Amino acid sequence: MATYTISASQLAEGNSILIRGKLAFAVHARLIQGAELAASDQRKVQNGMSPIGKPHTTATIFNAEVQFADPNNPTLEEQFVSERRYPSKKNPDSGPNYSIDSKGSNLPIIAIPSAADDGTYDQDESGQELAQGLDVTLVLRVYKPKNFNNRGLALDQVIVHEKPRYYNAGGIDQAELAARGIVLNGTPRPIQAAPVGDAAGAPVGTEVEDGLSFPAPQPATATAPMTAQVPAQDQATRAQPTAAAAPVAVAAPAPATAPAPAQQETLEQKLARLEAENASLKDAGSAVGAPVAAGPWNGGPAQQAGITYQG
Repeated sequence: MATYTISASQLAEGNSILIRGKLAFAVHARLIQGAELAASDQRKVQNGMSPIGKPHTTATIFNAEVQFADPNNPTLEEQFVSERRYPSKKNPDSGPNYSIDSKGSNLPIIAIPSAADDGTYDQDESGQELAQGLDVTLVLRVYKPKNFNNRGLALDQVIVHEKPRYYNAGGIDQAELAARGIVLNGTPRPIQAAPVGDAAGAPVGTEVEDGLSFPAPQPATATAPMTAQVPAQDQATRAQPTAAAAPVAVAAPAPATAPAPAQQETLEQKLARLEAENASLKDAGSAVGAPVAAGPWNGGPAQQAGITYQG
C-alpha cells in the first residue's frame, strides 16, 4: 500500500497542478450520470473502490509526470498529485498512471493547437471525446467541497499538445481519409437504421436465404368458389366414364360477355332429334316390354315380358 506524506487537508483552495501524459481513457465531452453512473459505481465497488455517487467527468493518463512550476521547490499540491500516481496491473509497461473523477456539472475546457500553428491554443468545441494516446496535460484545481474539511481536485482543462484525434467507436479515422484527399465537411455521425417489416429486419414479402433477399409470394386474396352452370344434357354426358382423358390446357377465363342468341333448329334437325329420342325410348317403360331370349318352356317361342295376348 502506498504511503502518502501529504494529506488533502493540507492543500490550498484555488491552487492548480499540471500533470502531463498519454491519454488512456477519458469522458469529458459529457457527464457520466443516470444508468451509466450506476453501472460505473457498481464496477468500482466490485474492484474494491469507493463509488462516486454523483455526475462527473473522468480522465486517466499513463506515463504521467507532474509539471512542477519550480522543480527545486515543489508545492504541496504538486507533491500530493505526484504521490497519487500508481502502476497499472493490466499494463505494467505503461509507467506511472494517474486518474481523476471530477464531480460537478461543468465540463472541462479542451484546448487544441491553433490552426495558425503559432504556439497558441484554441478551445475545442467539437463536442467529441479525445482519442487514446494523445499527448495531453490535465489542469487540476483544488476546491473545498461543501460540508467537508478536506479539499478536492477538479479537472478544469485538458491541453492537447498535438493535432487532435477523436474517439470514433471503431469508425474510420477521418485523418486517414484526409491524407488521401477525401475531406468531409462537418463531423460524420452514425445513423441508426429504423427496422422495417418483420423482426428479422427483412421487409414483408421478402425471404432471406443464405444472406440473400428474394421476393416472396404474397398471399392471394380469398375469393368465393365459382360454380359453373352445366346444362342437363351435358351432365348426362359427363357422368359416363371415358377410356382415357387427354390433357386439357386450362385457359384463363375470358371476360364475361352477353350470351349469343340461340340458333334456329331446321326441320331436318328436329326430325332427326325426335327419331333419336324415340329409338332410345322404344319399349322402355311400356306394359309389353322388349322380347326376351327364351320362353318359360324349353323350345317354346320367344315371349315378351308383361301382359301379352295370344290370338
